[in-house]
Amino acid sequence: MSQTDYALLTSFGSPLGSPGRTRPGPGTMLRVGLVQMRWQADEGAHDEALRAGVRLAADQGAELVCLPELTRSPYFATDEKAAAGASLYLEDLPDGPTTRLATELAVELGIAVHASLYEQALDGGLGYNTAICVGPDGALLARTRKLHIPRFPGYHEDLCFRPGDTGFPVTTVAGARFGFPTCWDEWFPELARVYALDGAQVLVHPTAIGSEPEWPQFDTRPMWEHAISANGLANALFMVVPNRVGAEGPITFYGSSFISDPYGRVMLRAPRDRPAVLVADLDLDQQRDWLEFGLIRTRRPELYGALTRPVGHRAGAPS
Repeated sequence: MSQTDYALLTSFGSPLGSPGRTRPGPGTMLRVGLVQMRWQADEGAHDEALRAGVRLAADQGAELVCLPELTRSPYFATDEKAAAGASLYLEDLPDGPTTRLATELAVELGIAVHASLYEQALDGGLGYNTAICVGPDGALLARTRKLHIPRFPGYHEDLCFRPGDTGFPVTTVAGARFGFPTCWDEWFPELARVYALDGAQVLVHPTAIGSEPEWPQFDTRPMWEHAISANGLANALFMVVPNRVGAEGPITFYGSSFISDPYGRVMLRAPRDRPAVLVADLDLDQQRDWLEFGLIRTRRPELYGALTRPVGHRAGAPS
């Protein structure tokens, strides 16, 4: 695959501006990229396609390039038959092939590279769905395990992954504070709020999402984008969301990878049906501008006890 097979979309210089800005800031910009890819059964061809996408983003000046969920493997959680072969894709950290590829590209290009993999557990049971970030010197900067595990038709991840245990780590990458949760985590407003309270500026959500096999007319793409960008709006966070495209088993992945800003505005969106590279400048001062309105400081945490009730407890819910 050559670089010309990728659609390239860019947003440089923060053209949307910061409508809540009341005073000048330091003008801190960070250029980030993401790669939207199609899984290829030929491992060598797949890795070459990933290399081409990361290099294209780096050529546009990206200091961090983000890759989709399960970067080097198929999405093997569609049903029991597919999940039975999941162990073929287990990897060690930090010595597995995904980490090696990310390290190779980070060092070659002098950037940070984010990727996702199926991490081997020490006890040999179900592994973890893990996001990593490697720095330009080859150091492993972040290792974050997916916390929320979906279990419904087409997405039976409970057959493959155990819930993560790394919490909500915030890592400094290229001068900004990042969180690296994964896919289903992106739907939970509590997760975005915790990351925001812990000082994150940007969340990266590697994703594998597409059609609903038992509800083929139900297109979740608009709700998916709205939920994530709204969580960004509610917490003054940039959201970087790389997805995949193509058909795998019963699922057609709908791409539409995007980057949104702390005002909930989508800065860039990829096509639904082809590989793409997005590169955008993040005006990090936008977080400060939006938070000036009191979004965080006027919270009433003493009233939010219901958020910690056990799953299944819902007052007034039908039996």
